[in-house]
Amino acid sequence: MVEVTVLGIAQDGGHPQPGCLRPCCANLTEQHYPVSLGIRSDEGTNILIEATRHLGDQFTLWGQTNVDHLLLTHAHFGHVDGLGLFGRETLSAQGINLHVSEEMYHLVDQTPQWNLMVQQGVFEIQTFAVGTSLYNKDEVIIEPVRIPHRDELSDMHAFIIRGPNKSLLFLPDHDSWDETLAVHNCSTLRQWLSAMRIDVALIDGTFWSEDELGGRDQSKVPHPPVVQTLKMLGQKQQGDPEIFFTHLNHTNPLYDQESEQMKQVTQLGWGVVHQGQHFTL
Repeated sequence: MVEVTVLGIAQDGGHPQPGCLRPCCANLTEQHYPVSLGIRSDEGTNILIEATRHLGDQFTLWGQTNVDHLLLTHAHFGHVDGLGLFGRETLSAQGINLHVSEEMYHLVDQTPQWNLMVQQGVFEIQTFAVGTSLYNKDEVIIEPVRIPHRDELSDMHAFIIRGPNKSLLFLPDHDSWDETLAVHNCSTLRQWLSAMRIDVALIDGTFWSEDELGGRDQSKVPHPPVVQTLKMLGQKQQGDPEIFFTHLNHTNPLYDQESEQMKQVTQLGWGVVHQGQHFTL
């Protein structure tokens, strides 16, 4: 049995987001951490995806305090800003297998603090390439999937986690469906998920619509709005995978379980992942 725990559902800034005094962040009774997944095999191997600054809270949520393998999708702030917590000043970890792309490895190598942690033995770098499994043990197979997304610092990869019975796709960020589908020679989202044999998909739901950007240039924060994804999917059909939205910006109305936007998602047969949710693969 492979158990996947959702350790965060927020966009990089978290929810509430620092500096936000608007109703979306005021007087909240629950804090949402940046996106992260915890994976635990039957043999007791702990695999963490993303290193956020809320690592301690996420350990509590996961019920684990040690990490055997750490995977990074890309180099944007909320996905990597917890790397330093594994160092001597906090956890003083040793021998964590850090799985990164070749581009991400070069960034680690060129960042003094992270490079020092490699020299100190906190991390042991394992580079991966598309087309091969980056992990295959204890009935867990993890495969990287190349994804077009802002590459100022590194490239971006989604991950497929395959257990004995089901497969889960973790796709927290990408620029657009047109670009992602084109890279994988697919014309529809259903075709792509079917080709990868996905049973559960956690996909980019950063913004409900472009209206949330408040006049900002979307090219600087490109993500396909949820309304566009819903239009592509329509009503859930027999044989479709379970699809949940994640990586929600603090402005996203999908944080409100009673919102009209949430009703639109659930009436079509889809969902929004919640913090602490478990998937058994």
